[in-house]
Amino acid sequence: MPERSTTLPDDLRADVQTLWDYHDMHHELRPSDVGIGLGSHDLGVATFTAELFHAGMFPLIVFTGANAPTTVERFPRGEAVHYREHALELGVPDDAILVEPEARNTGDNITLTRTLLESRGIEVGSVILISRPYQQRRAYATCKKLWPEVDVICASRPLPLDEYIESIGDVDRVINMLVGDTQRITVYAGRGFAIHQEVAKDVIDSYEHLIQEGFTKRLI
Repeated sequence: MPERSTTLPDDLRADVQTLWDYHDMHHELRPSDVGIGLGSHDLGVATFTAELFHAGMFPLIVFTGANAPTTVERFPRGEAVHYREHALELGVPDDAILVEPEARNTGDNITLTRTLLESRGIEVGSVILISRPYQQRRAYATCKKLWPEVDVICASRPLPLDEYIESIGDVDRVINMLVGDTQRITVYAGRGFAIHQEVAKDVIDSYEHLIQEGFTKRLI
């Protein structure tokens, strides 16, 4: 198997950075009722969720996620299960973690987590959604559509683009995911899965250029 590159090519940097910046909601963190760690291939989501818990940002964590083609090899027992195990290793107490192991998309993450909390009689007025950096905007738009009454903040592990690519270990994977999530902003809103989000011309131009460069693996 060829070694995966972690170096962002100079001729793609501006376009990738444009999409990276677009998906960051730049929300200011404040204490909330629940921290929701959205399952993905990125174990850094669980790491940052644990850090926020220890910082007193929320008293309860829900890790949500089953598997997807991009995660089944990395997390064979399910994304949420592996996230929980990682958080326990980082010192989060077991009784502060709930696991929702069935969600297979962001809509499921929101609706199944909401159902789980309601089934436990836990009243929620505010949440912090912890995700991959480039999932923030889509997670926000989905939550506002499916759980509009809750106050939602989005957060990700605060890594610069190059450090994030290094942490994932595969620049092509990161670019493909960025392009796919950008497409989903408009497609999912059009299908009624999420609220409408503005997409500036520079974002559209960068997105289209990266598609022309062959980063199409995560397109719907």
